Amino acid sequence: MNQLLEAFVLGNSAILTNVCILPLYPGLIAFMTGNATNERAQKASRWLGLLVLAGVLTLMIGIGAILYLLQQSFGAILPILLPIIYGIVILLGILMLFGHNPFNRLSTMQTPALRNPYIAAYVYGLLLGPMTLPCAGPIILSTFLLGAGSFAALGDGLAFFLAFGLGFGWPLVMLPFLAMPFQRLFTKWMTQHYGLLTRVSGALLVAIGLLGIYADLLPQL
Repeated sequence: MNQLLEAFVLGNSAILTNVCILPLYPGLIAFMTGNATNERAQKASRWLGLLVLAGVLTLMIGIGAILYLLQQSFGAILPILLPIIYGIVILLGILMLFGHNPFNRLSTMQTPALRNPYIAAYVYGLLLGPMTLPCAGPIILSTFLLGAGSFAALGDGLAFFLAFGLGFGWPLVMLPFLAMPFQRLFTKWMTQHYGLLTRVSGALLVAIGLLGIYADLLPQL
């Protein structure tokens, strides 16, 4: 139990100390803004943050398992991964600065499954998951390394990682719940200020991408 609490606290510290965790938050706001006029999404809104976080953690566990099976370390792929991740963050931010919210496309795509707000939120988490890998990737990879050959050790490692993920992701889970009592007002406000929210979220993503390049990429060069 103490280890799980330690992992949760460690995850909380990652919110402010790791640049690659930050895109999750303006990203969720952009996703909620893009779905503000979707009645089905409004009914499911309290669970959207939890499903986004589930998608993020699923993607991270999947990539960690693949790297373990391929016997690759995050240190070996970071020089390739970082420019791609921060480039995508900046590109998304620029699109949003010009008023194009790519996150509202999920609910309007022709694929029937993605019209379901629950599935769309989970898929959105899967798409956003790679951005968190430079920060949380080594933890999930160590989970597989330490758990090799023992299901009990692997289970303990995955529990530690999930506690860490809940630590950095609980604001994602709580934001829709906090908005629920004011859902009608919140939805109306987001709809009226859709353009402004999109541009503010875009500016935050550009700033986070540039900060990530300065803090994580330039030192490696």
